[in-house]
Amino acid sequence: MMQQFFIVAAAHFLALLSPGPDFFLVARTSIKAGWRHAAQACLGIAIANGVFILAAFSGLTLFRSGSMSFVAIQLAGCAYLLYLGILFIRFAGTSPIAENNVKTHDLITESADVLRLCRVFSLGFLSGILNPKNALFYVSLATLIEGSHTTMSLKVLYGVWMFSIVLLWDLLIALFIGNRLVLQYFSQLLPWLERISGVILIGVALSVIVVNVIALA
Repeated sequence: MMQQFFIVAAAHFLALLSPGPDFFLVARTSIKAGWRHAAQACLGIAIANGVFILAAFSGLTLFRSGSMSFVAIQLAGCAYLLYLGILFIRFAGTSPIAENNVKTHDLITESADVLRLCRVFSLGFLSGILNPKNALFYVSLATLIEGSHTTMSLKVLYGVWMFSIVLLWDLLIALFIGNRLVLQYFSQLLPWLERISGVILIGVALSVIVVNVIALA
């Protein structure tokens, strides 16, 4: 069982290492609003991953690979990625970097700050729940685990572990990119980073759409 745990943990962490919509959202939020705001996006992303983990490991037919409901979820995610990608490209470099890192909290009313944090959390949750890569990965991983007749207690352990790692990894990204020295370096690169991120998000969405069209043909 320990061997299976290490395989699952390694596969999950390797999947986290590949930059996707969640990474770009956390990086962009941390650069423009600071790591504290990005932490809310991290929490939203982790909870969205938790929803996928719970649904996939509990065997819900809604998340069965190849089902119409699963294809619909993926296509909805692709539409969101296309939307994000277009926004990234359209507004690349149009707002100053890390405004909130140089403002004092007194300049922002508490209610406005709460609303902003809720908005960032919502963006993080949407990015995670509408990310077709997340849906496909967790369904595939659940299929692998089910094939080995894994006990429920071990599934719970896997779920808690993966939720925690997603949250910790995204927080580390937010902390690193939100660092003042890193921000100074990114100040010149941000517009290009946003454009490249937008192109990658659009590319991911289009590739998933093509795969689903071919599968349904």
